[in-house]
Formats: sequence, structure tokens, C-alpha cells
Amino acid sequence: MAVREIIRMGHPTLRKVARQLRQEDIGTKEIRNLVEDMVDTLRAAGGIGLAAPQINESVQLAIIQIPKLGSRYGVLEELPLTVFVNPEISVVANAESAGNWEGCLSVPGLRGWVERPQHINLRYQDLEGVRHISEFTGFHATVCQHEFDHLTGHLFVDRMTDMTKLVFEDLLVPEDVYHD
Repeated sequence: MAVREIIRMGHPTLRKVARQLRQEDIGTKEIRNLVEDMVDTLRAAGGIGLAAPQINESVQLAIIQIPKLGSRYGVLEELPLTVFVNPEISVVANAESAGNWEGCLSVPGLRGWVERPQHINLRYQDLEGVRHISEFTGFHATVCQHEFDHLTGHLFVDRMTDMTKLVFEDLLVPEDVYHD
């Protein structure tokens, strides 16, 4: 379809709570075209996740595709391209937290140290409207939380507890850097 402009921090859409998609909207040509645009945009930008608000579409829709082992993100378990409609996260009781240097396509050039729970349950629908319940741990849990934050008007910088750990990415070269 098309590569869309990724809006940046400061744009008002990134701070809004996105509207949920109604059952009758899921799977429509309009939403399928939006997902195709999101996939094209994500691949052109070289990221692993993108939420609809990042291309100025304020709906509860995100995509994640984590590449096979040996990617620029280090050794990871692959997650094939997955479309998440109206996702809801719940943190598993007593889940440990871990930190990552997160980046964001809507906050270009910056990285920040963010600690997030490493074990979550997720309820969502796919493009066919089928409901799913999934469990994510580790890096995959971090990526889901990062992407779905966009659906509630949050950016990774909002989750930082130590702003001295917000840096320009060209000054940081750790192996565990996450960039959506």
C-alpha cells in the first residue's frame, strides 16, 4: 500500500487515548488497508513494532514483528508479524521487572532506560475478529508494553524513572537496545 509519515513526540495524537475498534470495523477494507500501510511503514523504518497512533490514526491497533535470531537486537525468539486489535495487558502477579534501553520511531535519535514487568497476559483480537489470550515473557513482554502504551497516549519517556538515562542513541551502543 503506502509508507506513511511517522509522527513524532509533540504531536497531539501521540498523547490521546486511541478509540477501540468496534466489532463491525474489524476486518473491513479500511482497517486492512491501514494494517498494510503500517506494515510498509514499519519495514521502511526498520522497526519491530508500530502502533496506529504513530501514523496519526487514533485507533487501538498495533503490529509487532520480531525478527529471527541474530538480528540487530541480539539473539531473540522470533515473533511473526502479528496484528493486535484492542489489546489489554495484565501483569502476572509477582512478575519480575527488567530494564532495557528503549527507543521509539516517534522519538527518533533518543534512547532511555525503562524497567517493565517481564511476564504479562494479553487479550486481543486479530483482523478476523477472533479473540486471543496469550502470555509473553522477557523481551516480548517489553515490546508489547511499549507498543500498547501508544494506544493510551504514553511514550517510553513517560515510563522512565531516571531521566539521566535518556541519551542520544549515537552515544549508546549496548547489545540490548530496543527500538520499536
